[in-house]
Amino acid sequence: MSVIDLPTDRASDAPPDHPSVHVLGDRCAGCQECSIRCPTGALTLDSTTWTVVGDSSTCVGCRQCERTCPFSAVVVEGPALAGVRVPLVHEHVTDLAGSRTETRHGIASWADALAEAARCLDCPDPTCVRGCPAHNDIPGFIRAIADGDLDTAHAVLRRTTFLPDVCARVCDQAVQCEGSCSWSLAGDVPVAIGALERFVADNAPVPPLVTAAPPDTAASDGPVENGGRSARTDRLEVAVVGSGPAGIGAASALVAGGAKVTVFERDADAGGLLRWGIPDFTLPDAVARRPWETLVDAGVDLRLGHEVSAADLDLLPFDFDAVVVAAGASVPLRLPVPGGDLDGVWDATRFLTAAHAALAHGTQLEALRSPDGSGRAARVLVLGAGNTAMDVARSARRLGAEAICVDWMDRAFAPVRPDELDEAAGEGVDVRFSTTAVRLEGEDGHVARAQLAPTRQLKAGVTPEVLSGPVAVEEIDLVVMAMGYRVPPELLELDGGTLVPRRIGGFPDRRWLGSGIFANPAPPFARNQPVGALARGREHARTQAALARKERTWVVGDALVGPATVVEAMAQGKRAAEAILDRQPRRPGRARPGGERVLVAVESQTGTTAARADALAGALVGAGADVRVVPLTSVGTTELAWADALVVATWVEGLVVAKVGPARATSKWLDGLPPLAGMPVALLCTYGVSPGRTLPLMRASVERHGGRVVAAEAFGRRSRSAGAGGNAPEAMAGALLGTVAVRAG
Repeated sequence: MSVIDLPTDRASDAPPDHPSVHVLGDRCAGCQECSIRCPTGALTLDSTTWTVVGDSSTCVGCRQCERTCPFSAVVVEGPALAGVRVPLVHEHVTDLAGSRTETRHGIASWADALAEAARCLDCPDPTCVRGCPAHNDIPGFIRAIADGDLDTAHAVLRRTTFLPDVCARVCDQAVQCEGSCSWSLAGDVPVAIGALERFVADNAPVPPLVTAAPPDTAASDGPVENGGRSARTDRLEVAVVGSGPAGIGAASALVAGGAKVTVFERDADAGGLLRWGIPDFTLPDAVARRPWETLVDAGVDLRLGHEVSAADLDLLPFDFDAVVVAAGASVPLRLPVPGGDLDGVWDATRFLTAAHAALAHGTQLEALRSPDGSGRAARVLVLGAGNTAMDVARSARRLGAEAICVDWMDRAFAPVRPDELDEAAGEGVDVRFSTTAVRLEGEDGHVARAQLAPTRQLKAGVTPEVLSGPVAVEEIDLVVMAMGYRVPPELLELDGGTLVPRRIGGFPDRRWLGSGIFANPAPPFARNQPVGALARGREHARTQAALARKERTWVVGDALVGPATVVEAMAQGKRAAEAILDRQPRRPGRARPGGERVLVAVESQTGTTAARADALAGALVGAGADVRVVPLTSVGTTELAWADALVVATWVEGLVVAKVGPARATSKWLDGLPPLAGMPVALLCTYGVSPGRTLPLMRASVERHGGRVVAAEAFGRRSRSAGAGGNAPEAMAGALLGTVAVRAG
C-alpha cells in the first residue's frame, strides 16, 4: 500500500510521545470526510492526485479521521494528546448526621475552567452534541468560556436547555456528552463537559426567561359561531400535566414562544423528581426550586395540589388548544418476595420524600428511631444498587441509620455511576452486588430479618441466577425497594398501550454514521456502554415527542418512553412544545392562524402518479391550504409533525389483475408509520390494468396507525380527472380539508 504525505510530514520519524497520521493512497477516494472533520487541519486534499495527505506535526491523535473514513484509508499511530483533565472538587462529609451539604463542587477556579476549556478540540462535527439528549452547543459554550465570557456561554446553553444548573449536577455525562467526546471515542479521558456547564450556571446569574409577544389578537377574517361571539386569533392556550423535568421543558419553551401556559401538579411542590427524588447533597434545594420560580415569574399559571385523572385528560382538549402530558413513572417496582407485604417495607418514593422533609426540618424519621429504645442505630436494607438506591442509602446514613444495599446484578454490569458508588461507600454504605433478598421475616407484623442469597450473572442483559445453598440472615428494621418505577397503565393508554423504544435497528442516518460516533461503540470512559446506539435511540424518542398521540394531545418524558433521565425528559418536553408552537392548534370555536397544512407524500416523482398528486396539491392550494409535496422516502416524523392532513400517492404493482397492491416501498412506509392521532388522510393510486385491493390495503394500514381515511381514489391510464363525486382533485381536496381536526368551527 502506498503512503502519501506532505513533504513536511514526520509520520515515519515522529517521536513516540507524538501521534502520526498515515493516508493509504490506494484506498483514499478523495471524499474528504476526514479532512472536513479534522479539528487541527492535519489532513488536506492534494488536488493533483485527488487524495488526502497528512501532516503529523499538527495531528493530536483524536482519531476522528479513522472513525469517519468510509474506506479505512487513514491510520493514526501513537498517543492521543488529550492533556490532563482538571481535578474536580469533592467534599468528604465527616459529620453525616443531618447533613445536606453538597458533596460535589465541580471546577474550583477560573484557572481550572480555562485549562479544561483548552482541552476541547472545537470539532467541526462534534459527536458530543449528538451524545447530549438536548443537543447543547457544547463547543460553542466552551469556546465562550475560553474567551472569558460567561454571559455568552450561558446564552449559548439557554438556546437548548432550561436546566443547565440541574443537568450539570445530575446527568450521567459518561454515557452521554462526555462518553461521546472525541477524546473518549479515541480511548482517552474526555473534556469535563458537565463540570464546565456547572461552572457557567453557578457563576453567571440565571437571567429571567425572555418571552415572545403574544400573537395578534385582532378578530379573524370571518365570524365563527362560538356561543354567540366571534372566534379570535387569540393567544395559544396550553395545559401541561406534570411539573417534573418534562413539564419544565415544555412549559419553558411554550411560554418563551408566547403561549399561555397552565401547569397542573398533583403534589404540593413543583418539580417532581427534582424535588422529592434527588437529595440536597446532590441537588441543593435552591437549585431544584429555581426553574419553577423563573417560570412563574414569566407568567406560567402553576396549579399545585391539582391531580388530573385519566378522565380529565379526555376533557382538557375542550378547555385548552393543546395538552402536554408530562406525568412521570410513578408506580414503584416491588420485588415479589415472601414477606414483602410486612409493615416497614417501603418504596423509594415514600422514603425519599420523608427523608427530604426530615433533613430539611432537622427532625428524625420516625421509622428510623431506635426500634428497641436502646439507642442503637436502625438498620435499613435497600433493595437495588442503582443511583436511586444510593440516594436512599446515603439519606439513611444522614438520618443516623446503618444502610445495606443489595443488587442481584454483577458489579461489572450494574448501571450505577461509579462516583456515586464511591461516595456511598465512603459514607459507610455497605453495597453488595450479586446478592438478592429471597425472604423477609417479621415480628408482630413488622419486618425484622432478611434472608440474602448469592446470585450469578454471566453477561450483561442476561437475568441473574439465584444460587442455591446457605443464605445470609440480616437483622433489619426497614426495607426500601429502590428498583425503579413503571408508567401507570392509564398513561400507557394514551399511546396505544406501548412505549416508544429508545433502541432502534436499521442502518443509521448518513449524518449520524459520518460523524464517527459509532466507530468506537463502547469507550472505556463510558463504562463500555454503546454511546452511539444510545444517542441514536434517545434522538428517535425526542423526535417522536413532536407527534400528537391523541387529538391535540402530546405525550413526553416517562409517559412516552418509560423512566427517563432528567435531560431526556426536558428535551422531549421542549420538542413537543416546539411542535405545538409550529402547529398553532386551536380547540373548536377558536380560529387558527394560517391555512390548513397538508403533506403530500408521493412514491413516484415522475409519470402519472406524480401528475395526479400535483393536480390534488393544486386543488388544495386553490382551497387555501398550505401544501408541501415531498418524496415518500423523505417523509419522517418531522414532516408528519408539521402536517394537519396527509395525502399518500403511489402506484400499483404486482401480477396482472391478481396479487396487486401498493408499491412495495409504500407498503413498507405505511407499516412504519407512527401514531397518526386521528389525522385525516387521502389515498391516491394509479394503475395500468386493475387497482385490485390496493386502496383497501392502504386504508387498513393507515387506520391501524390511528389515521382517518376521508378520501380514496384510483386512476387508470384512461381515467379522466372527473370521478364519481365530480372533479376528483377538487372533491378529494374538499373531503380532506373539511375534516381537518383543527379547522375552526
